Amino acid sequence: MATENRPLRADARRNRDRLLAVAREAFAAEGLSVSLDEIARQAGVGPGTLYRHFPTKEGLFEAVMRERLDPLLTEAHALRDADDPGAALFTVLDRLVTDAVTKADLIDAIAHAGPEVQATVDATSADLHHVIGRLLTRAQSAGSIRADIGIADLMAILSGILLALRHRANAGANPELALAVLCDGLRAGT
Repeated sequence: MATENRPLRADARRNRDRLLAVAREAFAAEGLSVSLDEIARQAGVGPGTLYRHFPTKEGLFEAVMRERLDPLLTEAHALRDADDPGAALFTVLDRLVTDAVTKADLIDAIAHAGPEVQATVDATSADLHHVIGRLLTRAQSAGSIRADIGIADLMAILSGILLALRHRANAGANPELALAVLCDGLRAGT
């Protein structure tokens, strides 16, 4: 029987969860420059325990990214056929802005990730892009979102807002206000 198909023992599960929690904070603070030995030390486990769960730094980073992105993607998928597609679109945009603002350092670290991590992030981003596009199209068909904006335009504007909010010079900017201005601009009849 393959060991990777067996569920983890309770102590191994706790160690893995602790490693992910410490790695999430370490990557957010230091990006990919943090050492795996330091993550193991902060998690209170030996390096061998870390390497058994995550043989490479990229593997650990990918696990952290999945932990961050999967709930967002699940929520977006759950909303894609909502009765009020305009409200659903605004909910997804709100969640994106909220997550990006609170996890700015980790999101910035994605740019320096290796190709195997980038492939996972790209696949998740493409799926999220597709779901947002579906919500946008449905909301436009329902008449709640202006008809002259496409998904490429929306994602460019959203990316601009996220980049601006993450910039140190804009530390005092209000993410909720930026999102409200974006949503007001998207509404039909504005």
